[in-house]
Amino acid sequence: MDIIHALRWRRSSSAQVYAFVGAGGKTTAIFQLAREMFRASSAPVFVTATTHLGIWQTSNADQHISVTDTKTLETLELKGVMLFTGKAGTERTDPVNEEVLNWLRAAAKENHIPLLIEADGSRQLSLKAPAAHEPPIPNFSDIVVCVAGLSALGKPIHEATHRPEIFSALTGLELNQPISPESIVHMLTHPQGGLKNIPPHAQKVALLNQSETDDTQAIGGNMAGELLRHFDSVLVGSLMSNKLQTFEKTAGIILAAGSSTRFGSPKQLLDWKGQPFVRHVAETALKAGLSPVIVATGAYSEKVQEAVKSLPVEIVHNEDHKQGQGTTIARAVASLPPETGSAVFLLADQPQIPVEIVRALVESHINKMQDIIIPLVLEERRANPVLFDRVTFPNLMKLTGDVGGRAVFSMHKVEFLPWHDDKLLFDVDTPEDYQRLINDETL
Repeated sequence: MDIIHALRWRRSSSAQVYAFVGAGGKTTAIFQLAREMFRASSAPVFVTATTHLGIWQTSNADQHISVTDTKTLETLELKGVMLFTGKAGTERTDPVNEEVLNWLRAAAKENHIPLLIEADGSRQLSLKAPAAHEPPIPNFSDIVVCVAGLSALGKPIHEATHRPEIFSALTGLELNQPISPESIVHMLTHPQGGLKNIPPHAQKVALLNQSETDDTQAIGGNMAGELLRHFDSVLVGSLMSNKLQTFEKTAGIILAAGSSTRFGSPKQLLDWKGQPFVRHVAETALKAGLSPVIVATGAYSEKVQEAVKSLPVEIVHNEDHKQGQGTTIARAVASLPPETGSAVFLLADQPQIPVEIVRALVESHINKMQDIIIPLVLEERRANPVLFDRVTFPNLMKLTGDVGGRAVFSMHKVEFLPWHDDKLLFDVDTPEDYQRLINDETL
């Protein structure tokens, strides 16, 4: 996946301001993103720096405008990838001054142009710990991308880090000790490290670059779990090969609001292997790493809550559940935290769903960021659970009546995940189905 998709850029968000800090591929990330934005829209892209750039890096732009006075910008033709810097010397450029930076922000906003800012220097090293005056992140930045190069793993701090003494102080490692995944996570999540000077309103993204091998990619994926406690998303991969994964929080939504009128008793509370259906499903969602896990209740709400009482789940009650499943879906989606990247919908009458399918849906989304992912069993039949990316949330929140998530399938791109276990096709609609479930020793 390329960086433009990994960062969820869309033309409708073209005027956003991105600031890049850290080390291990900032400039590469900026110009790669700028090129992809330009190819996608054929509209100009602004690039600038509040720190020094190497003079050789200016060749990445279609135009390099060295400017100290905004008067020279008034008649400028806005075209291509445009790099704005301060005075250019023989080896490096100066940062733009505040007047020019504010002009760029205003012009970008007025003309719906993305503005990408290099807001940190790292002397071409893989890691960076900021000094007292760093990083110079503009307070109007919408998205801050903190970059770290995983090629530093295993190397002594003083060999791979800009400002190694500060890195040592923040992480507790000695200067001659090898850099570990834990030390990089500690530095990135430290208020005086990777989180320093980020505007409160800005979206925070960690980019673990230089993951050139499967082993390093796996290490980065493991680091992402802890980083997501502090960042809105974590990108892991290689800018060099244009291959990135996007880790975000994936919620679990368990639809447990039905009145089960045809069955004759609340299905979500039926016993299977000594526990209520809904508890089995909630435990599966938790084992898969979904967060938060929301149990959407309606009929029998108090009893459903009692069934999952000791689990770390959230209850969202739909008083209007009699109006149909659509209202329950809308209510549950509306309750999700804003940083949620996707949600897996599970049915309370399918306690036999294995954790493996939930993990497979999440893994597929990490690699491709599909709008909707549906298991396809034995190459022909759609099944549950289904993953919905957050681009679908606005439409899901409009659902009313007795309709499910399939009502939005036609509005988004749907991808199928091949699955060869027909357990996904079974649900409990009748007492006979329930008896089959109990008697099936393979489940």
